[in-house]
Amino acid sequence: MASPTERNDARKGRNFRPKSGARGHGQGRPEAAPEARSEGRPEGRSEGRGPRRGAGGGHDDWIWGWHAVEAALANPRRGAPVRLLVTPEKARQLEARFGRLAAVEVADAHRIGQALPQGAVHQGIALRPAPLDDIDLADFEARPGAVLLVLDQVTDPQNVGAILRSAAAFGVAGVILQDRHAPKLAGALAKAAAGAVDRVPVARVVNLSRALDELTNAGWRAVGLAGEADRSLADALDGGPTVLVMGSEGEGIRRLVAEHCDELAKIPMPGGFESLNVSAAAAIALYEASRPRA
Repeated sequence: MASPTERNDARKGRNFRPKSGARGHGQGRPEAAPEARSEGRPEGRSEGRGPRRGAGGGHDDWIWGWHAVEAALANPRRGAPVRLLVTPEKARQLEARFGRLAAVEVADAHRIGQALPQGAVHQGIALRPAPLDDIDLADFEARPGAVLLVLDQVTDPQNVGAILRSAAAFGVAGVILQDRHAPKLAGALAKAAAGAVDRVPVARVVNLSRALDELTNAGWRAVGLAGEADRSLADALDGGPTVLVMGSEGEGIRRLVAEHCDELAKIPMPGGFESLNVSAAAAIALYEASRPRA
């Protein structure tokens, strides 16, 4: 039986091997990594629907800032809030927006800050929300123009939050994270996302290579961002249902993940400075993918 790599090579119609090359801007060189080790899952189980993230215990279970908390309270996929700390002014704003909420605890800004990580800019409102269930890959419909975004070991909460914000702005169908190498959808990430955590469907998977195969079988086409690729992203996109795969800054997409992409493409850098923050690169890629194509 052909290996997954051989099946992907056949699908591309050539001997597909990502080349070594430039690093940076979330589209660096594919890197060998332990994708294939210790990431098994029971046979027959679809990727997605990872374990629920509980709402107990630590500072990183909180969401703070008006936009992030407002989006969480408005999200019908969440249950009732566990705790909701607000200043008197924000309590009035909340009641005007949502009516009386049983979980509201009126407190001064200092007390709210004590419940959160040091330095959290909470704007007078902080929420310990009910858990948010993950999405299954089968929930994403492969329709013309639809875009999914896969993040391969992008671990910085600020970057992931900014990427989710861009994903919401450009109408992305969903974001896919690897379960073991992604931050919680709360805390500084949720603050940076400015409400996008509750507006963009997020799937967590055990193994990104398997997830890409599953999406390909469902009608999606995977395009990995790599600085050393021959074609530009604009040329690689065809208007069909597309999965954009972004790697971590510096290292880029791991080798096994790259081998499960249908094509690698790059964001041209005419200025000659071959480095972009991964969240900036994601915003550029999502803008390009959102442009209408015949």
